[in-house]
Amino acid sequence: MQLFDRTLGDWLEHWAEITPDKEYIVYSDRDLRFTWKQFNKRVDEMALGFMALGVKKGDHVGIWAQNVPEWLTYMYACAKIGAVYVTVNTNYKQSELEFLVENSDMNTLCITDGTWDSDYVAMTYEMLPELKTEQRGQLHSERFPQMRNVIYIGQEKYRGMYASAELQLLGSNMDGQMLEDAKKLVKPDDIMMMQYTSGTTGFPKGVMLTHYGLANNGYLTGEHMKFTNNDSLCVCVPLFHCFGVTLATMNCLTHGCAEVIVERFDPLVVLASIHKEKCTALYGVPTMFIAELNHPMFEMFNMSTLRTGIMAGSLCPVELMRRVNEKMFMNVTSVYGLTETSPGMTQTRIDDPFEVRCQTVGSPYEFTEVKIFNPETGEECADNEQGEICCRGYLLMKGYYKNPEATAEAIDKDGYLHSGDLGIKDENGNYRITGRIKDMIIRGGENVYPREIEEYLYHLEGIKDVQVAGITSEKYGEEVGAFIILHDGVQMDDDTVREFCRGKIARHKIPKYIFFIKEFPLTGSGKIQKFKLRDIGLGLLKEQGIQPV
Repeated sequence: MQLFDRTLGDWLEHWAEITPDKEYIVYSDRDLRFTWKQFNKRVDEMALGFMALGVKKGDHVGIWAQNVPEWLTYMYACAKIGAVYVTVNTNYKQSELEFLVENSDMNTLCITDGTWDSDYVAMTYEMLPELKTEQRGQLHSERFPQMRNVIYIGQEKYRGMYASAELQLLGSNMDGQMLEDAKKLVKPDDIMMMQYTSGTTGFPKGVMLTHYGLANNGYLTGEHMKFTNNDSLCVCVPLFHCFGVTLATMNCLTHGCAEVIVERFDPLVVLASIHKEKCTALYGVPTMFIAELNHPMFEMFNMSTLRTGIMAGSLCPVELMRRVNEKMFMNVTSVYGLTETSPGMTQTRIDDPFEVRCQTVGSPYEFTEVKIFNPETGEECADNEQGEICCRGYLLMKGYYKNPEATAEAIDKDGYLHSGDLGIKDENGNYRITGRIKDMIIRGGENVYPREIEEYLYHLEGIKDVQVAGITSEKYGEEVGAFIILHDGVQMDDDTVREFCRGKIARHKIPKYIFFIKEFPLTGSGKIQKFKLRDIGLGLLKEQGIQPV
């Protein structure tokens, strides 16, 4: 195996030249298809369109959209001109959007209409009211001085926003030499993407990832599953997440295979896409595979073309992996990593025994050093001794955007990134995740940092103190539980707390379980013992006759 010194634009043009008429992007539910040559041409037009709007190397372009065709089109367009693509979680609400736009110094924001409970257009107008009074391309926002353009992905027209079709038209009328000149300035080690990950301080941090790290991590991921350009991968995980954009898209990009995309996860659309397109691979978090296997129409679809895939994002139950192997004919692999590691750090291989694939997260990626260190002494742990999982290599982020303190805290003087996760390495060189040092909840593959929710809830009048902890869930792995101490004389119910959150923070962060208690469990030195809150919550639910699901 090797690492390739190519940008994302180089990879795209490589396959457009080698296999121009082979399908690359497929939306099976609407029979929308692009060959490598067609898609590359579309990307070039969009890249020139961005340049017509004044977007240049180093500018930050945000994407707030589901897995629509423009998501990848705009990503590659930015890659070719050297702009930085900033991914926005589709579950974000007003306050989260505004923080990210301000913190990232975003120049251009690309949006769809939204999701079933989020109106992206309305939220964008609330954030940028100047859009309704100023001409397109001449936006001057008092709160967000870096912002210049908003692009709407769809047929409708909105005041102050460009439509995606207009962007493409602008590009088709530009001099192509401008793009050729711009591409010469882009290097593999340049920052290509910023993905935001929450932190224990309560504020999301922009993880700066390079062309080199993203593409090579995707390449090695595919090699571990023996991908070739004859494969076709069904992508139903969100592209804004590293699971979708790196493990999936970069895998397809570096192996020249088809990417069969599902815009919004729907188990029926996934099953139908696999059947129709004869997909050979499928990715998903455990809840997705459960929904597919339990769909009443599952037996109607042919899954026999599947051979491999990835189940990741949260703990993968052994019995579920066994059912996927038997009923979907897949040798499923597992990947462990972080957004900060592009993201794959370890992976099981397609030829590993079933026990290794279902009980471990595999061995390190090539060209990557993974070690277990004692978090107290800093010394390397022996086999089967628990410690913190750390790694270094080509895959590491360049740092957190405008946050050198957090970067220095995450990456030590020897270049090792500290994951905050506890694990062991067995005598065969495979790793197991055993716990977490950092204060984090993983709900259905989404990382939820309690401090962020706690700081938001502190603003609800009547709350004296609040702690957030994970409550065990059979369906999602963990659910968010809020433990609240009220000021004397204050009365409050669950609905008041949830209504305070609704529309302001993402759905998956809103506490499912709310407990009003008198005191927190403390250590002898007065520190809150969060691990005991989980047990207290489960006990209170049992008293109420509620069984967590």
